[in-house]
Amino acid sequence: MEARVVHRYIKQSPRKVRKTLELIRGKNVGIALSTLHFSPEKAAETIEKALHSAVANMMVQADDKSMDPESLNIKEAYVDGGPSTKRFRAASMGRASRLRRPSAHLTIVVSDEK
Repeated sequence: MEARVVHRYIKQSPRKVRKTLELIRGKNVGIALSTLHFSPEKAAETIEKALHSAVANMMVQADDKSMDPESLNIKEAYVDGGPSTKRFRAASMGRASRLRRPSAHLTIVVSDEK
């Protein structure tokens, strides 16, 4: 059995989120949560919340409140690019420079299979 969570419109570039996601891909949920909790990266907090949500989804699907979250594994974890908001900032000599503020979509799938 597996459960998934999709966290959309994360206000951070997909490249930076992917860097943190590489730390937990394919690992046990308990190890992944402890790794993310003590990571200094900004994306770690968002990924940790999404992982907690995926575990909760799994428990609801299984209708088994006694299921041990430590027995779950991360089957898939990937990040896709979201829409970029475009803004303008004043530049020298009366010009305007364009700012791109990227966003990301995070998908995590947890499974109880080895």
